[in-house]
Amino acid sequence: MDSLQKFIPVTFILFASLTGFGFGYSIINGPANATVLAGSEARFNCTVSQGWQIIIWLLNGNAVLTTTHLGGAVVTLDRFTQQNYTSGETFTSELIIHNVQQSDSGKIECSIQLGIPNSYAFLSVQVNGSLFIKDHNSTVRKNETIEIVCEALGWAPAPNMTWMINNSFVDKSRYVTNHSQGSNDLHNEVSTLTLTPLANETLTCLAYIEALPKPQNATVTLIVQESLAENGNQEDSTRTRTIILAVTLSVGFLLLIIIIFIIIYCCLKNKESTYQKELRKVSTKKTNDGSVKTRRSSGNENSGYSPEDPVHTKQMPRIAPLPPVASNFHRPEEDLEVSSASEVPYKVQQNRVSPRRPTDYPVNPRKIRNVTLV
Repeated sequence: MDSLQKFIPVTFILFASLTGFGFGYSIINGPANATVLAGSEARFNCTVSQGWQIIIWLLNGNAVLTTTHLGGAVVTLDRFTQQNYTSGETFTSELIIHNVQQSDSGKIECSIQLGIPNSYAFLSVQVNGSLFIKDHNSTVRKNETIEIVCEALGWAPAPNMTWMINNSFVDKSRYVTNHSQGSNDLHNEVSTLTLTPLANETLTCLAYIEALPKPQNATVTLIVQESLAENGNQEDSTRTRTIILAVTLSVGFLLLIIIIFIIIYCCLKNKESTYQKELRKVSTKKTNDGSVKTRRSSGNENSGYSPEDPVHTKQMPRIAPLPPVASNFHRPEEDLEVSSASEVPYKVQQNRVSPRRPTDYPVNPRKIRNVTLV
């Protein structure tokens, strides 16, 4: 309905143009065929001679854009726009289709009316899908025949699939490609390559359609081993090295712990020994200080002293010696009668008051005998 309403003004403009001007113009160059990928842009040019009045663009018979000499472009759908170019006596209208869809594929026409044949071209919208190499083992045995499978899903049209080994194309006899129809008019392709590798090889699967500037590709690298026995030996060797490394690390860790304990024990022992030495020093010092105090309080023992009567030493109290007798009592020693303390009665000795010992001593002391007269 909207297209019809937009097309009505164009009709009036066309009739006005036909009545006011002659129709000695024509299409010099029409649009060219285009192949594009879905989601991109498609462009078509239509060049007319001087004196043109109207240009109508049609897609599969439906008007999508109109341009007049007087009123400019009348846009029918937002995805269809135009650009104008004037050169001398010619005029070029460029139709631009944005975000092309697979349904846009078909006939594109440029019309200037007045019974002049339309110039047309064809639009092909293609879809590039996914391409991948299926799960496989990248490590293979030498001289073993294997199959590598490559899948192309969701393409339009069906892609052309080829293989390369180490950047060289593979003969078609070495691979088989199977086609299947997908949903939404899309196509699926499965290609299987058979080979017997002798050395490490790089395999590349390629899928190509016209709209792609270069083929889409998927790559895998095969690693060839001599035999399973060799592989087993390598695994055993790797396992052995791993075990040796684990044992070495364990022993080293254990030795480190033992060394740390020994160091800690030695440090504690040295600390304890030092503490005991300090205790001994303190104890010895206290003992020496106590001996000095004891000697100061009790005095020194006179080892040269010997009592005159050792028999009565323990029985009788010790009597202090008498002071020297006055000079008038002195007689020759031979005339004196000397009696020992043992001859004096005990009671007399007990009742006698012991005189105090003078504190003064002569410079040259004489031998003094204590004499008791009866």
